[in-house]
Amino acid sequence: MELSTPDSDQRAFRNTGYGLRLVILCILSVAVMVLDHNNEHLKSMRQILSAAVHPIRLVIDAPFSLGHWIGDSVATRDELTDENHRLTEQNLIQSARLQRYVALEAENTRLRALLDSTAKVSGRVLIGEIMSVDMNPFRHRIIINKGSNDGAYVGQALIDADGIIGQVVRDQFFSAEALLITDIDHALPVEIVRSRLRTIAMGSGDLERLSLPFLPRNADVVDGDILVTSGLGGTFPPGYPVGTINKISGDSGEPFLTVSALPAASLNRIREVLLIWPDPAAAQRAA
Repeated sequence: MELSTPDSDQRAFRNTGYGLRLVILCILSVAVMVLDHNNEHLKSMRQILSAAVHPIRLVIDAPFSLGHWIGDSVATRDELTDENHRLTEQNLIQSARLQRYVALEAENTRLRALLDSTAKVSGRVLIGEIMSVDMNPFRHRIIINKGSNDGAYVGQALIDADGIIGQVVRDQFFSAEALLITDIDHALPVEIVRSRLRTIAMGSGDLERLSLPFLPRNADVVDGDILVTSGLGGTFPPGYPVGTINKISGDSGEPFLTVSALPAASLNRIREVLLIWPDPAAAQRAA
């Protein structure tokens, strides 16, 4: 039995040569590192190799960098989208609150005006809010949140900060129905402040017009005359603003003038009203 062959001897020699070369390379490497550490002979070489390898590193890192960039971009986009939605909702909420503040400020202004008008009223007063408005264009009626439980009664006068609004025509326990002065079924005794002429102001069916159909052609009336309540009949206390005459006309063959007046109160924008009780002394003076 042969213990060795030429091929096996050759392979053993090659294996021995590889091991020796590895040892020599390790020794050389250690020697080069020691010399470089002491004298930095390979610094320029490392810089050149680093510059040469840098593009390769960029190419190798590109997929990972691209993945991180896409992930960050998606995350950033989602964050921006969520933040945009959140800011939009906050803006809507703040806008709604701001609108409410504007409405509250307007309501506060109206209430202050009503409170200022109470100082001009000598008798008892009560503030009421409008609950609903009759949607029939030929009926100018409103429902207020004060009724007989609060002392309201049929025929009671209603005013606002600017003048006469109407009167209660039906009282219920917790609410009341009021007829505006511009309703075609309403008639109001008035007096022209300048000439002291008394007449009747009728509703025209138009919230911005009163009719004075009973003034003769020789009546002392001019454009701009102010109308106030005369107090006759006892329903409306005397001296409250009713409107201002803004149109006078008449044909030569007609016995009466065609006179229109603009109501003092903004009847299409009222939100609160004052229920007033007549002063007996003032009513007696008017009579």
